[in-house]
Amino acid sequence: MAEKTRIIDIYEKGGTFASVFRRFKGEKKDYNYSDLSLLRQIFSNEKARLLNVIKMKKPASLYSLAKFLGKDFKTVRQDVLLLKKFGFIDLIQEKHGNRITHKPVLTATIVNIIIRI
Repeated sequence: MAEKTRIIDIYEKGGTFASVFRRFKGEKKDYNYSDLSLLRQIFSNEKARLLNVIKMKKPASLYSLAKFLGKDFKTVRQDVLLLKKFGFIDLIQEKHGNRITHKPVLTATIVNIIIRI
């Protein structure tokens, strides 16, 4: 069987994720949108907002990121660690006097998802 590539573009637009499903010429098959929920667990609108704040505000620490988002530190830290695990964010350790902070920095601006069936 010949391989076909399905392209799902997921992009951040103003603090939310949007997706574009491309249909191939002459194809009549409908897409199974319930499978998108699996991706949405990683690409939630809250995580899109978090990435957008890092991109636009460039917070100096996780604490300042939590303040920009208006969320508690623990929740923001968990989200950042998840995004770090998947390679979207890196934490740069900085020392200010006796205090060490972790500055969140984007490491990816484009995500390509290839699903092989």
